[in-house]
Amino acid sequence: MVLGESRKRSEFFILPPSGHVVPGIFRNRRADSELHDDLLAKVQRFRGRIYLEDGAVTRRELTSDGRHNSPVDEASWHVVSLDSERRVCACLRFLEESHAKSFDDLWVRNAAAARSTQGSAFRRALEGELAGARKAGLRFGEVGGWAVAESHRRTTEPLRIILATYGLLELLGSCVGVATATWRHSSAAILRRIGLTSLSVDGRALPPYHDPQYDCSMEVLRFDSRLPNPRYRSLVQELGASLKAAPTICTENMGATLQNSFWNFDMPAAEPSFGSLVPVN
Repeated sequence: MVLGESRKRSEFFILPPSGHVVPGIFRNRRADSELHDDLLAKVQRFRGRIYLEDGAVTRRELTSDGRHNSPVDEASWHVVSLDSERRVCACLRFLEESHAKSFDDLWVRNAAAARSTQGSAFRRALEGELAGARKAGLRFGEVGGWAVAESHRRTTEPLRIILATYGLLELLGSCVGVATATWRHSSAAILRRIGLTSLSVDGRALPPYHDPQYDCSMEVLRFDSRLPNPRYRSLVQELGASLKAAPTICTENMGATLQNSFWNFDMPAAEPSFGSLVPVN
């Protein structure tokens, strides 16, 4: 299998949105608000370190303890991968916005594309995607916060965390949405390889734009969790199935506990660097 080597080195856990009632399909749930908050803070510190190293953020944009604390983190699903030493080696988040009424309700309205010369087309494209999802009875959301440990950048881990997130979205009931991708580390190219495509309006793809905050070229790409690259469809299904049994740390009392054997580990204070691939807010 393509991902066999990565499976030996890493495994997943899930952080659902705070206060969210987690579907029963996730069999390994644990209600522990303190643990949820602690793990989320560790993910934020990982992101903060790498985004700072990449020049995507400044020190002033991080908290005093180095966390990249996005306002949408608490409302998002986080898929997190641990290496063989139980250290975070990859993460990605999904923010569901199915109930947004218009572009102005979407988190991606903060992207530099909205303030660029293509701002009007960008708005129309997003409102078209939102309307299309609603008409099809699908969820709508945004993916971001993609980060991979430097030691894992040249492995299958970058693909693996994305494919697992596709699997998560299918478990939640299928979703279309968008991801803001930087050209750093070939991020946009990796996402296209998996099946994401250009956001478009009136049949025309929106071009890349320069983001002055990150000082790099960016693209906003669209995805449909039902339609990954056919090459990866079986892996999406396989990784999605593994998420059903992955430790899922809730802030609500779901009447379920995790297997104690999984939690016999300590996440070290000295955290590895991440390779930021999609530095969105």
